[in-house]
Amino acid sequence: MPSPTTPPYDQQLLAAARTRLANERTLLTYVRTSLALVGFGLALLQLEPHRAHTLGLGAIAMALVFMVVGWLRFRYHARQIERCRVPQ
Repeated sequence: MPSPTTPPYDQQLLAAARTRLANERTLLTYVRTSLALVGFGLALLQLEPHRAHTLGLGAIAMALVFMVVGWLRFRYHARQIERCRVPQ
């Protein structure tokens, strides 16, 4: 039976899980921003196809850039988190 001062869970495992979840939340923030930019760009293309054409396409292009940057950051940080993992 564990001593009363020792918690029944591993704090390092919980910290690693929190860090992985924070990394996933950050990726979801990038996805949300990308989707908002796509929606904004498509709305501009539908409402003002001649005057706002460049701005609408620019917003869609920025959405693609945000998505790629978010994915690259997610992969980089996921590898860093995995590298810092303490062996069992």
